[in-house]
Formats: sequence, C-alpha cells, structure tokens
Amino acid sequence: MARVRFVGPEQVTVPELGRTVEPDETVEVPDDRFEGYACQPSTWEVVEEPKAAVPPAPLKKTAARAPQKED
Repeated sequence: MARVRFVGPEQVTVPELGRTVEPDETVEVPDDRFEGYACQPSTWEVVEEPKAAVPPAPLKKTAARAPQKED
C-alpha cells in the first residue's frame, strides 16, 4: 500500500478510509487509488508511492506437437 500525509489545516473524514484523518497524519491508501490522493498536492503529500507491480512470469515456450494421425 502507498502512504500519503494529510497537509490540510483541519481534520477531515475520508469515507474511502472509513475514518477521520488529522492534520499532518500519514495514512496508507490502496495502490489503485493512490493517484486520487497524489493529484491533490495542496491536500495530500506523497510519502511512499505504490510498489511496482510484479509482472507475471513469461509463458514457457515449448515445441509444437506433431498432428495426430487418424486411421
């Protein structure tokens, strides 16, 4: 999860987090919602960006099988 710090002057209720956030408090936010906080620099300061998603392992290539003969 990513982390952001609330830089507003008064406490604010953040429904997405299900709680009230105090001024200068650092909170964890879901990685997929990080941009929603980062795009508000007058309200939220980025502390820790989301971790890079681990790409899936490449598929293992195998030789093609010979077609089956029908009798």
